Amino acid sequence: MKIGLIIYGSLETLTGGYLYDRKLVEYLRGCGDQVRIFSLPWRNYGKHLLDNVSSKLLHSLITSELDLLLEDELNHPSLFLLNRRLKPKERYPIVSIVHHLRCKELRPAWQNRLYSLVERGYLATVDGFVFNGQTTRATVEHLAAPHKPWVVAYPGKDSVKPDIVREQIESRALQTNPLRVLFVGSLIPRKELHTLIAALSRLPRENWRLDVIGSLETDGAYSVRIQNEIERYGLADHVTLLGSMPAAQLAQYYAKSHVLAVPSSFEGFGIVYLEGMGFGLPAIASTSGAAHEIITHGWDGFLVEPGDAESLAGCLDRLHRDRDELMRMSFAALERYAIHPTWEQCAESIRGFLLEMVK
Repeated sequence: MKIGLIIYGSLETLTGGYLYDRKLVEYLRGCGDQVRIFSLPWRNYGKHLLDNVSSKLLHSLITSELDLLLEDELNHPSLFLLNRRLKPKERYPIVSIVHHLRCKELRPAWQNRLYSLVERGYLATVDGFVFNGQTTRATVEHLAAPHKPWVVAYPGKDSVKPDIVREQIESRALQTNPLRVLFVGSLIPRKELHTLIAALSRLPRENWRLDVIGSLETDGAYSVRIQNEIERYGLADHVTLLGSMPAAQLAQYYAKSHVLAVPSSFEGFGIVYLEGMGFGLPAIASTSGAAHEIITHGWDGFLVEPGDAESLAGCLDRLHRDRDELMRMSFAALERYAIHPTWEQCAESIRGFLLEMVK
């Protein structure tokens, strides 16, 4: 197959959505398919709308002799009108990879109503969908009711290779040292690191340590806010901001932590929760979004309402005080990880779907 993929910026960007796209491209190329990346520049939402009238992009898509065009749904503001201009000129199918809908993120309702108009218009222009989970599928069908072909392909579990055995997990859980809490994700408001810090500030300082792994540059203003809050709560000796790091180094932090806490206000899936489970880390997420597809509350992690620092603090305190329960939940997390598909299985199911689309 000759496949095009439209994304913003670089395929090497360190987020779950880009990891999904990257793993798919690697698999397709490994199967002998030709994949051409169409990269649009990162700008603000309003400027992205201008891409719809770009003659250069339209010409590139028309002259590329593709069998199929993949579009990351994140690019919807650039494509909701351009796709309509493209369709009369090309007969290849357009398939959207949907990680989550922008209009479902936590923000003022009036803003999401505006975003939903653009997203609904975009969803109507494509011929099929690749969904990263059942929650994403349901939200798209609710917004646009697109009676079109689709496949659900869960993100793979094995982007960070676990190197840990049950005896290590048991020993780690039963140690009487402070609870080692790990946050992994870009420092952006949606990830709710501020809620995690507020929760930890409610607990005795000697009971916990927090390591934060993720880009400090994605949203500079938010990173400054986080550093100010750490100072305001007097937590500088208990919170470490480590920035981004390669997978091998990240694995070391997964291995020595007790719990992964990323209480995002919305996650389209949450690959990071699976990564942590591979190292026996119970995961703490929010009830909003798709984290419930990975985490069973009270069994292999906890689900709390977005922004509920008090409940989050209660979950962390519970794990610190009851190390037998921490050990039980750690083993449950390991078992949940074991049954989840790999990236190869994910990409294989998508490729099978794409082959059906081009027949």
